Amino acid sequence: MSITMLCSRGSDSGSAFRGLNPWRRMFLPVAMAVGMVAAGPAAQASSAWPERPIRMVVPYPPGGGTDIIARIIQEDLTKQLGQTVVIENRGGAAGMIGTEAVARAEPDGYTMLFTLSSHTINPAIYKKLSFNTAKDFAPVSLVASLPQILVANPEFAVNNVQELIKEAKSRPGELSYGSVGNGSPSHIAGELLGLRTGVQMQHIPYRGGGPAVNDVLGNQIPLLWVSIPAAVGFVKTGRLKPLAVSTVRRSPLFPDVPTMQESGVPDFEVDSWYAMFVPSNTPQPIIDKVAKAISVVVSKPEIKDKLLGQGAEAVGSTPKELESVVNTELSKWVALAKDANIKLD
Repeated sequence: MSITMLCSRGSDSGSAFRGLNPWRRMFLPVAMAVGMVAAGPAAQASSAWPERPIRMVVPYPPGGGTDIIARIIQEDLTKQLGQTVVIENRGGAAGMIGTEAVARAEPDGYTMLFTLSSHTINPAIYKKLSFNTAKDFAPVSLVASLPQILVANPEFAVNNVQELIKEAKSRPGELSYGSVGNGSPSHIAGELLGLRTGVQMQHIPYRGGGPAVNDVLGNQIPLLWVSIPAAVGFVKTGRLKPLAVSTVRRSPLFPDVPTMQESGVPDFEVDSWYAMFVPSNTPQPIIDKVAKAISVVVSKPEIKDKLLGQGAEAVGSTPKELESVVNTELSKWVALAKDANIKLD
């Protein structure tokens, strides 16, 4: 079942009574009554939802960008839905452990996935996944978007992207950069830098933004692509040195940090987004209720300010709009993975 089919489920206009033969007219009311009885419990369950706490799985460790954004909306989402939303961090395997757990969960609205755009990157770079991104999840709503930021340990002797390119080309394959994991937007940003400039650097994947930032702070690695929320405090205090952001516009949080395109790297854009998904076959009324709640939450000035304080912009969307983003990016990252020859087991 495609995402399009999933999101349009239940929108069938049905058949008109006109033109039915007498036998079909005779049995149709009986069939409809049976169908209504069968659908009754599901409909009642959807209207009563939620009746107990809701588990929001974040497939990355605490302290990273995904976890930080999730916690910004957690309290207000609890208020909107009328039940406690509990965050469960299930990091590991580039976010795939927690993502698989949601794919296998009951489609009853009590297990949700809060993840980032690696959700559409992983299918492009991994040969085998234990879930199908398009078939096993129903899109609910976008929440926020933000750039990746390229940061360095202050002791690393480069101060901008052109100096980095020169240094990397003088020592092919010797420099290393970290990311929050294989298949993450930060990984893709690093690969895109190599593809656009011809530099060769070693990729060091971590299990999340928190561990990756710690190793740059400790000078275990010199460079890191990471989402702004995981690095913002360290950049502001000078413990991390910012070199560039991955989007075509500068971050309002760091207006003095140039974009990669401004830094002389053409055709460079990696925009990270955060969004909510649920297991496929979750009743549409539940999906719509969560999407509406998220829209209310991210429209609040105090939530917008909190997100902006992390370098993120509040978005909000309908399930259909998120579906369009997913479909577009699934194709986009397949093309990039082919061009950069990225394929992982």
